[in-house]
Amino acid sequence: MSTKSKKNKNKKRRILLALLLILFTGSILTASTYAWFTSNRTVRVESIDVQVTTANGLQVSTDAVNWKTIISNADLVATLADGFVYTNTNQLPLKSRSKTVKPVSTAKEIANNKMKMYLGNLEYDGGGNPVLTTTQSVERKGDEGDFVAFDLFFQVTSDTTVKLATGSDVKVSTGTTSDKGLKSAARVAWLNIGSVGVDATPAQARAISATQASDIGVVLWEPNANAHTTAAINDAQSTYGLTVGAATVVSSYWGVNEEFSAQSLRNLDTNHGTKFGEVTPSIQSNVGGLTQDETWFTLSAGVTKIRFYLWIEGQDVDCENNASGDAIGYQMSFTIAD
Repeated sequence: MSTKSKKNKNKKRRILLALLLILFTGSILTASTYAWFTSNRTVRVESIDVQVTTANGLQVSTDAVNWKTIISNADLVATLADGFVYTNTNQLPLKSRSKTVKPVSTAKEIANNKMKMYLGNLEYDGGGNPVLTTTQSVERKGDEGDFVAFDLFFQVTSDTTVKLATGSDVKVSTGTTSDKGLKSAARVAWLNIGSVGVDATPAQARAISATQASDIGVVLWEPNANAHTTAAINDAQSTYGLTVGAATVVSSYWGVNEEFSAQSLRNLDTNHGTKFGEVTPSIQSNVGGLTQDETWFTLSAGVTKIRFYLWIEGQDVDCENNASGDAIGYQMSFTIAD
């Protein structure tokens, strides 16, 4: 084979590897009652569209049985069906079933192979100061729940580093003209629960469970980190006592860490106790999406179980009632490192 032919072949291979695309478009719309902050509103997942494309030895599955190079929305939703081979805890609330998704918060604490999420209710005390009360949001199998969570299985034949690829983004959904800033409160987290070897059975793969929470790898992504509306800037000052500019990138924030009642939200950096935990995202991107590949996980040879979380972060300064009415879409691309 000529040198030119080898170069062309290698170029094509790199292009194919870059095609590992997870396009998760959860069109999130507000309805009527209850959000995080002042006016209490809800958000809905209008639709869930997932497309996973893989090449050159990297395969993906919703059940560790049916390995594919392309997974559609239908494949993911099928895991909700009674009698499906993988009895899982995927949580996929859909507007089509009149279900709602509410803003939640997390400090990335892990228990029983899941990430703890908390609902918040904001009120004002007698002095006009914002105080927050929280309750833990319990994950459920099916279309009930306050956020989106699901498992995917990745299969590789040797230890492989995978990256979140250039262009990954959370933005206003296709066909939607409104942009009130809700996309800046979006979050994505991935939990690497563990792996089994290349000779493991599907049942063993589905049963992957970490013994210790510290054994679970966590990657948290904050998209649109440098975009804040005037309403969000004002809310940051009035609710948290923070001065935030329109293009300020806030490197960390205080996620909810436990259930509590009537906790002040001002000056959390010095007055948080154990109720909040400081969260520094593993990956942050600006408006327009990632401009370079970012390391995601190194997958061990065999099958790795990854749990996906998609939510609206209530402790983000952009999660305020003026943002209600938006529709946003999650677009995630993954590529194998060279």
